[in-house]
Amino acid sequence: MTKTMKPKTDARDILAKLKQLIPASFRLRPFLAAAGSFLFILAVVFGNMGAASSGENPDEFEAGKVAERDVIAEHSISYEDREASRLKTEAQERLVPAIFHYSFRASEDLKNNWSRFSLTAADHLKSSEEDFYHTLHGAFPGYFTNDVLGLLYHNQMQAELLEQAGRAFMDIVEKGIFSMPPERNLENLNPDYVELLRSTGSRVERERVFFGNVITADGIPVAMQNIINPDLPPESVFLIIHLTLPFFADNVFYSQEETVQRVMETRSKTEPVMKYIERGKRVIRKGFIVTEEDLIELGVLNMSMRSDIRLVFSRLLLLLLFFVFLVFFSGKRLIGRDLSDSEIYLICILSALYIGGSVMTRSLTVGIYFFPVSIYIPTALVVMLVAILIHPRLALFLAIALPMGSYFSDAYDASSFIFALVSGASASFVLQGAEKRMDLVKAGLIIAASNCIAIIAIMLGQRANVAAYPGILFWAAFNGIASGMLVFGFLPPLEQALSAATTFRLIELSDLNVPILRRMFTATPGTYSHSIMVANLAETACQDIHANSLLARVGAYYHDIGKMENPQFFVENQTDQNPHDNLPPRHSVTILRNHVKIGVEKARQLKLPRDVIEIIADHHGNSLMTWFYSKALKLQESKDAKKTTVNAEDYSYQGTPPRSRESAIVMMADMTEAAVRTLDKPTQAKLENYIQELISAKMESGQLARSELTFKDMEVIKQAFVRMLMSYNHSRIEYPKIDMPKAENDE
Repeated sequence: MTKTMKPKTDARDILAKLKQLIPASFRLRPFLAAAGSFLFILAVVFGNMGAASSGENPDEFEAGKVAERDVIAEHSISYEDREASRLKTEAQERLVPAIFHYSFRASEDLKNNWSRFSLTAADHLKSSEEDFYHTLHGAFPGYFTNDVLGLLYHNQMQAELLEQAGRAFMDIVEKGIFSMPPERNLENLNPDYVELLRSTGSRVERERVFFGNVITADGIPVAMQNIINPDLPPESVFLIIHLTLPFFADNVFYSQEETVQRVMETRSKTEPVMKYIERGKRVIRKGFIVTEEDLIELGVLNMSMRSDIRLVFSRLLLLLLFFVFLVFFSGKRLIGRDLSDSEIYLICILSALYIGGSVMTRSLTVGIYFFPVSIYIPTALVVMLVAILIHPRLALFLAIALPMGSYFSDAYDASSFIFALVSGASASFVLQGAEKRMDLVKAGLIIAASNCIAIIAIMLGQRANVAAYPGILFWAAFNGIASGMLVFGFLPPLEQALSAATTFRLIELSDLNVPILRRMFTATPGTYSHSIMVANLAETACQDIHANSLLARVGAYYHDIGKMENPQFFVENQTDQNPHDNLPPRHSVTILRNHVKIGVEKARQLKLPRDVIEIIADHHGNSLMTWFYSKALKLQESKDAKKTTVNAEDYSYQGTPPRSRESAIVMMADMTEAAVRTLDKPTQAKLENYIQELISAKMESGQLARSELTFKDMEVIKQAFVRMLMSYNHSRIEYPKIDMPKAENDE
């Protein structure tokens, strides 16, 4: 028999299987950046917790002496007041009654003994007095004196008296005769009543008996007097009491075990007395005498951060939840596209600096009354940077998320959160329509006004002293103005680092006097004119479908900058001779499609925005150069030698189809502007049909598949092109030639 060998699983197989579990969209570096940001925030938060717990020294203060400085709680704390809890527990224990059990067996014995006496006495009442004495003394030795028995024997109502005595006896036995424990066992229990339990099988009856109604052995005579008919003569009452008294015995007994158990249950159910120290409360007041309660609260402040592990896990979970939401909503779900690595790095850095900075600022500003911590944090700066560099919707999301993260970190209280939220939300909207960098200063003023309104509302809600208003309003206004000015300084280097196509950067690039465009005008005037016309077409079409018209215009200006290297090979720059007439088609194709590669290289040297470079790279896609491909096919057919294969890919551009609406529109505008030049006396009908053919050809070749343009967009774009080209190619009247009369010579 041959043993089958199991295939060995090496490390590479394991790694390959693990890689299969990782989603294709997973990016390692952005993940590491997010993880690093999260760990940085955790380190700052927990490090600050440790510092805060040791920030105040209780030995610095002494009860009964005047405090030399303020101590203000930097976070809200709840703690147990042990002395109050002890007093509350004792008070609850004082409500627990002593537990007594009624003994049915002892009661039955008492009743039987009385019944035996009653029958014996009734049977011998007719006997001689001496026999009566001997019989009862023999049956119940030591129970009675001869005087008591004599009173019974000579009483005229013997039967009625025994009957009344029996009823009173049974009534007392039913109520119960309590065997009371020593007073020390009852001193911490309910002083008003006891609880009497009567157990019959599985049924337990509970009865509250007030101490005034408790019958003990010493209280039986008084209890009997209260029960016996008051109309009886005193001699009969005396006789009934002394006849029944010897037969009484305890039939209700104290249960120490159940009483202690009831006390323990009450103690366990008693909620501790909790006290609260609100954030911002002056635990120690400068100039006031320090009390014992103040020292207790000061000690609680010092111990709370390190002693309560629940607070640590609470912040850990909340911050983790914050980052999960931040990652989940950033990107395609919010702005319709995935964020680039550099944009993710920016968000991670801003988030870490914002939350970490707010935590550290919180520890520095404790003691400044009525001042929200967020008044020192430039929330508007962070939000405006994201709005300009990435997207306004993401900025609005961060305007809510970042203050929430600081709130989760205990850096912000309610007033700080509200102030930061108002400042951030204002910053996310205030830049709409801004086109100049100086608009950032105006934005700062608007944010300053919003900050002032928010801080006034907060201070009114806190009933702040009027004297505090000027200072805090100054800082609120300064926060907004400084944020706008800081954006002005931070934006240029961040634009370069992120290669972001911001409005301000695009407007600067759209200036036709920039050196690269002036050089294009001089070196390649045909290409320059073509680019201007393409820009006009693309801008108009983008405006009609609500795309980024400014990006399309700038992309169109720069889309052919690669033609400046060999301008004579492009038809718009040719005058007399076409160099391609003397070149093989393959050589011509190589020269022509290199203008895209050269243009991308130049754009990167000029540090143009990423989106503009994408338009330059994609404005031809991977479309076929049909004129040269057709020429190659004709040359192949005309050769008598062995035919070589003409591959369409060799005569195609090497780019990728446009990935944005703006890039696709520039491609169509570029194609349309060049093609329409071949039309002779174009009319609107001609233009519509011709442009439709051009667009359909691009669609059929798959050039527009990734651009997210709809059929409705295509129709709007076509109409925009037709409208612009008709106005550009408008007809002019022919001016008549006028023969000017010859002037006569003066004589």
